[in-house]
Amino acid sequence: MYIFVEMWNPKQAWLDLPKADRTDYIAAVGGAIESLLASGVEIVTWSFNDTTIDNFNGFQYFAIWKFPTQDLVLSFQKMVAEAGWYNYFEQVNASGLIGEPGPVLDHSIAL
Repeated sequence: MYIFVEMWNPKQAWLDLPKADRTDYIAAVGGAIESLLASGVEIVTWSFNDTTIDNFNGFQYFAIWKFPTQDLVLSFQKMVAEAGWYNYFEQVNASGLIGEPGPVLDHSIAL
C-alpha cells in the first residue's frame, strides 16, 4: 500500500477564472475522484493546512491518499497533470510505501 500526499495553493490563473468555470472544473475533478475510489484508492483526508503549526510550510490545502499499487499512484499523477491541475495550482507531492519509523530512522543514522 502506498501513501500519496499533496499540498497546494491556488495560482493566479485559478483566481482569474470566473466562478462558473471553477465550478465546472471542480465538478470534473469530482468525477475523476469517484473513478479512483472505485479502483480501490482511499481518501485519508482532504484538509485545510493549520497555519498555527510549527514550521508551517505555506500551503493552504493538503490531501492524503492510500493507493493499493504504485502503478495507480503513477496513473493518478498522469491524470492530475493531464487535467491541467498544475496550471491552476502550485503543488508539491510526497509518496512512498506505508512503513514503520525504524527503517527511516536507521537510514538517517547511516547517512
